[in-house]
Amino acid sequence: MANPIHQFEIQPLVHIPVGELDLSFTNSSLWMMIAVVLSTTLLSIATRRKALVPGRMQAFAEMLYEFIAGMIRENIGSKGRQYFPLIFTLFVVVLLGNMLGMLPYSFTYTSHIIVTAALAFMIFIIVLMIGFYKHGFHFFSLFLPPGVPWWLTPLIIPIEIMSFMIRPVTLSVRLFANMIAGHIMLKVFAGFSAGMVAMGLGGVAFGLLPMLFNTVLIGFEFLIAFLQAYVFTILSCIYLKDTVELEH
Repeated sequence: MANPIHQFEIQPLVHIPVGELDLSFTNSSLWMMIAVVLSTTLLSIATRRKALVPGRMQAFAEMLYEFIAGMIRENIGSKGRQYFPLIFTLFVVVLLGNMLGMLPYSFTYTSHIIVTAALAFMIFIIVLMIGFYKHGFHFFSLFLPPGVPWWLTPLIIPIEIMSFMIRPVTLSVRLFANMIAGHIMLKVFAGFSAGMVAMGLGGVAFGLLPMLFNTVLIGFEFLIAFLQAYVFTILSCIYLKDTVELEH
């Protein structure tokens, strides 16, 4: 049975040593570039004509635009329109990372904690910088919800600070863990099926069961790929809401 972890190994494609640093162009870098080129090309083609009666690609692009715009309106409010480019780009990057990873012989760059953590900490730092820029030290009032009795303040403030600081960790680990777990399951069941077939005629019949289950699991993984991109993006919207207005 093939090693199910092998699919997550980063392989250098072009070695670029710079002193003691290894800046090699890897399979992860390659699939990130593919995601950038693919998204830029498709969206450029889809929005090029700007027809009054949109075709399929333009309709898909407009649907994606409305989907992200609606997400921002519902979770940040009308003032959240300033974050549309960031949220739209974030959703596309995560979605393509998840979806492209379903292709045979591809690489799922969102299955690496360093990638998901970089995206999560980027949102965290943006929230801090814009929050302090707009609200100054009043931003600290975020850690004391309104209506809390004074005698609960020493307990509530540390809990709120801890929950705020843990955001990038939970945001990055959730996406990373779901991607890596799903792909390992696909690889394991595919290995079971191949192993059964290799046993002979009797193994072919027994190999159909894990193969059928794997087929269903692939469809489920496509759903998970979309849902994880949605969850990552909507949580980012909720965190960015703290920079727009404070409750008190």
